[in-house]
Amino acid sequence: MKVTYDREVDAVYLELLKLKPEGVIEVGEGINIDVTSDGRIVGIELLDATEKVSVDSFLNYEIEAESIGELSIAKSRGVSIPN
Repeated sequence: MKVTYDREVDAVYLELLKLKPEGVIEVGEGINIDVTSDGRIVGIELLDATEKVSVDSFLNYEIEAESIGELSIAKSRGVSIPN
């Protein structure tokens, strides 16, 4: 899952799948679900995000599988990784 925040429009996007959405379902005011044609949920968009959630709680960390492997290799080579 990847989380992004656009300050200009105050929107949080939670990308669940790396697929192109083919439709949008509005489930509430400013809450949209992006879906594929076969109904898979691709992502969730929150408009006016700072009014709905603590944006900081969504934006703390993003770690992808490749990054975990790279960190392990770096640590095994004695490279200091900042916290």
